[in-house]
This record gives sequence, C-alpha cells and structure tokens, in this order.
Amino acid sequence: MLSNLEKNKQTQDTRSEVMRIVLEISKRLSRERQGALFVLAEKDKMKGNYQLHYPQLVFGGSLLSKGMDTVAEKLATLDGAMILTPDGEIVAYGSRILKSQALLGFGTKHAAAKGITEFDPKATAVLVSEETGWIKVFQQGNIVLETDSVDIEPSTLQKVSSFLMNHDTALLVGAGISVATLGVAPTAVLIVGGTYMVVKNAFTMISAALKREGKAKL
Repeated sequence: MLSNLEKNKQTQDTRSEVMRIVLEISKRLSRERQGALFVLAEKDKMKGNYQLHYPQLVFGGSLLSKGMDTVAEKLATLDGAMILTPDGEIVAYGSRILKSQALLGFGTKHAAAKGITEFDPKATAVLVSEETGWIKVFQQGNIVLETDSVDIEPSTLQKVSSFLMNHDTALLVGAGISVATLGVAPTAVLIVGGTYMVVKNAFTMISAALKREGKAKL
C-alpha cells in the first residue's frame, strides 16, 4: 500500500507528464501555425463554465493512453478549447469558456485563458497563437511561460513541465535555468537547447529566457 507521500509524488508525476504532452502537442501545432487552447482544471470547477460548440460529437479518454496525443492534437484544432483534468482525462473539446477576462491587445483565446485561470487559481491554460506561433501558459490570470515552436531537450521540457504543475523552483535549477538580476526585475537570460523560452514564476517573480545559442548571456 502506498504511503501518502508516495501517492502525492505519483500524482505530481502524472500531472507533470500531462503538461509535458500538452506542451509537445502545442509545439507541433505552433509549427503548423494552428491555433489551440488547452485548459487543465478539475471537472467540478469547469462544470457550468463552458459550452460545447459541437454537442453532437462526444469523445472521452485519457491523454496518457497510447496514441491519444495524436487524437488530442486533431481535436485541439477545432474551434474552442480542449478541457482536460490535470490527470489527463479529456473532459471536452470544441468548447467555449464562459469565464472570460479581456487582455489588452489580444483576442478571445487570451481572454478565455486569463479568465478561467483567474476564476480557478489552480487551473492552467496553454494557448497556441496561430498568428505568431507563440505558446503561452496562463496561471492565476497571468502568463507564466512563453515559448516558441522549437523542440527542447526532453529532460529540460520534463523539468519545466513539473515546475509548472508543482511550482518548485529547484526544478528550474535542475533544468540548467539559473537566476540573475537584470535591471529592476529579477530576470535570467539563458541559452539552452535551441529554443526561446520565457519562464516566469508567479510566486517568486523569477523569469528566465532561453535563447538560441548554447551559452548564457547575462
């Protein structure tokens, strides 16, 4: 029988894996200039807070099932958001988020991502912009991560995914992301794995930019 500590670790690992898969799907969609919005939240928090664009189409399953990432990638391109639990259960797709909060200069996907994560502070929204190709992760109404479509080293992506779900800054250090102060705000500029990534910790106001050259530029 698993102890509470072991169960908690197992839950954290599962949720980190779900986030990793969502980020990988998002990067593939970004390269194809396909827009998408993923919302990771508990089912009871989402109940009554979304409407289906395609109520005649019903599909369930777990994102962690073999081959489901490919299915989820196709479903995510439909108009509206894909909703999943943090443990990977597909709740809905092609859905309109009813909790919306305008984000100056951006459209309905950004408003939905901001609104639902303000309404449910434990929710996470992952947005893929078809216009720019950028991927943005929202938590507590704020953008806490931005990245482009370039693949990054799997272990780094895993650590960043775990950081997003478990909020442990030690994971960033484990991924080779250090923190330095530039100007007024605490900021670190790192060059890792051929991608540009901005990581912002909503709780400690740490940010890191991973750029395309292979060494840190501070």
